[in-house]
Amino acid sequence: MPKQKTHSGSKKRFDVTGSGKVKRAQSGKNHKTGDKPRKRKRNLRQTAFVNETMESNVKNLIPYKK
Repeated sequence: MPKQKTHSGSKKRFDVTGSGKVKRAQSGKNHKTGDKPRKRKRNLRQTAFVNETMESNVKNLIPYKK
C-alpha cells in the first residue's frame, strides 16, 4: 500500500503533543494590530489546542507527525 501524502500547509501549522492533542497558533496577530489592546495581542502569542471535533480532520492531514 502506498504512503499517504502529508498536507504541506498543515505540517507547518500543527504539532501533536505526547498525549495526542493537536497544538495550533492563535489567529488574529498578523495585521490591524494597532486597533487591538496590548493585553489581547499578548494573549494571542500563546498556543492553543484544536477542538476535539476538528482533531481527527487535522490528524488525517498530518499522518506521520506523532
